[in-house]
Amino acid sequence: MAPLNAPGVKLSFGGILSQSFRFVFDNLRLFFHLVTIPWIVSLVMRIIGSLIDEDSLVTVLLEKAVDIVPTIMFMVAWMRVVLVGPNQVGRLPGTGWSVRETAFLVHFLKIGGITFLLLAAFALTVGSIDAAMLGGAAPVDPEMARREALAAPFGAGFMVSALLALRVSFGLAATAVDLPFTPRESWVMSRGNGWTIMGVLFVIFLTAALATMMSALVSLSLMRALGAGSAAAVVVWTVAILVSYAGAAVAATAQALIFRALSKS
Repeated sequence: MAPLNAPGVKLSFGGILSQSFRFVFDNLRLFFHLVTIPWIVSLVMRIIGSLIDEDSLVTVLLEKAVDIVPTIMFMVAWMRVVLVGPNQVGRLPGTGWSVRETAFLVHFLKIGGITFLLLAAFALTVGSIDAAMLGGAAPVDPEMARREALAAPFGAGFMVSALLALRVSFGLAATAVDLPFTPRESWVMSRGNGWTIMGVLFVIFLTAALATMMSALVSLSLMRALGAGSAAAVVVWTVAILVSYAGAAVAATAQALIFRALSKS
């Protein structure tokens, strides 16, 4: 492994971005093979969450927190595909949990735990927002204004911590291949490439979010056109979750490529 400051290594924004998307599209068959079980698990969690209390922010946040488990199983396997090849993946994602996934989860909590807590605090403080207020059609609610003022620091903290988490998140790839690594090492190693790393991952996550939203809207429109009833929601969730996993695959690829580029000798 190269020294932690990785002298002479300059990442290419366009290069990492294009390679990440190309790798996923070139390995779609392998993607579907690895994502099937985590995809199903996430769908089941979404259905259970809707049955409990779909409108509750607490339920939504808990569902997202628990959904980290199948997502981690998939991302560990996909990062191993990128870094050591498909023959070294090990067990099929979703069929078991090992020390490797535990180490990945611990590392993930170190870099993203505060970000998630700030997001949860922001959402719980603001609560639900009346759409009429956004358009100025309704008078300002003093209680809503007070909650927004209280939530502002959480929102600002979330944005800052999210950017910092993006910068050091490529260290997760080290954990996926059983290398001891810390967020501090990621920070030092990424000197001179911080904005590139944050930019690449921001674009990927933004694209994934937009693609997930569009896939949900298109599938919902098709279901309504076909006159589907209660099954429409399940179909929409199925498509949207699959697209979100594709976005996770692109992000995991980028993180693995960044780690390999910065750590190579």
